[in-house]
Amino acid sequence: MEISNFFLAGGIVAWPLLVFSIIAIALVIERLYFWIRVNSRQRPIVREVLKRYQHNPESAIALLRQNPELPISRIFLEALELDRPSPDKFRLALDSAVMAEIPTLRRFTSVFDTIINVSPLLGLLGTILGLITAFSSLRLGDVGGSNTTGVTGGISEALISTVMGLVVAIFTVIFSNMFRGFYRRQVALIQEYTGQLELLYSYHYERGEQTYASTR
Repeated sequence: MEISNFFLAGGIVAWPLLVFSIIAIALVIERLYFWIRVNSRQRPIVREVLKRYQHNPESAIALLRQNPELPISRIFLEALELDRPSPDKFRLALDSAVMAEIPTLRRFTSVFDTIINVSPLLGLLGTILGLITAFSSLRLGDVGGSNTTGVTGGISEALISTVMGLVVAIFTVIFSNMFRGFYRRQVALIQEYTGQLELLYSYHYERGEQTYASTR
């Protein structure tokens, strides 16, 4: 069966399911590109930043500014670009920056959830509409007659719409769960990295205070 005939046989619900599938594919591609870029580049950059910050904070900040597309770079810069804040204010700036990055990390989650929940329901709706078409075309004593086409067409609509709804939902839920796993892992890494940066900043801050006190 050709694709055009396949969608025609699926009835009216085949078209919103087609729209859902296109949206899901586009968002999956965008999220895959985002997570591949983050997972492949962020870890070595953060390690280099933390290494530089121990001896040359300005060099570490310059490296972060060269990679503004990474979430951890934006988080670190929110705190490091402050003018000598206290450790408590530094921690507060980091926490606020982390919260600001959460929507970016969870982007399109609600859209994925909508597609996952609605697609099977649309498939079920198509099944009911197809069965209604099949039964409305059925006439007692007319088996093999002119109404057979309507019966088979209704059954085809019922089966095809069910398959389409399940395929769209299954495809979307696989990638949605994978992105949720990336998100949870990223949040854990951000907490680890921000904790290490807090320790380094506290060390530099205390050393600066001691140097200032000794010069008085």
